[in-house]
Amino acid sequence: MTSNDQPPQLVLASASPARLRTLRAAGLDATVIVSGVDEDAVTADGPADLAATLARLKAEAVAVRLGAPGLVLGCDSVLGLDGRILGKPTGAADATRRWRSMRGRSGVLYTGHCLIDTGSGKRAAGLGATTVHFADVTDDEIAAYVASGEPLHVAGAFTIDGLGGPFVERIEGDPGTVIGLSLPLLRRLLAEQGVRITDLWIS
Repeated sequence: MTSNDQPPQLVLASASPARLRTLRAAGLDATVIVSGVDEDAVTADGPADLAATLARLKAEAVAVRLGAPGLVLGCDSVLGLDGRILGKPTGAADATRRWRSMRGRSGVLYTGHCLIDTGSGKRAAGLGATTVHFADVTDDEIAAYVASGEPLHVAGAFTIDGLGGPFVERIEGDPGTVIGLSLPLLRRLLAEQGVRITDLWIS
């Protein structure tokens, strides 16, 4: 991209405020268009495949609706524990059961990324994977966390950048993957599309 070219519009195909905050904290602005994909209707062989598939479906759903050339980014996160796929919990009881099974143990948080250039139709995709080591939290801590409502709206029923942060002992990998959007991976996907991430910085 030359200095005379206008940077492409970046569109985030996600309702996640954490993903939008991550982009803006890195100097990137994005228009949010929610995909409307029914995540519960999508099946896959494992958590990594599900995260990648949902990211692609979200990006595709928004790309066909975009009326102007742009870059559509779809993301989705899924926790894998003992081979099980753990997306968003179905309710408070489900979140409680999950935390009782996760505490003191480790899982892998997968976040799929799919970037579609609606002008050329070219797409780039990648998958982030970060190992998460959960604290051996008490029943009272689990009850308080579930009562806060936070774990009901996020993959794996936890966050590292909110109330759930104290309940994660450590991670191995990119923290952005756990939050829902890996900036180093996004940089590589943009490069595949011939776009420098610095060109998208808010001036």
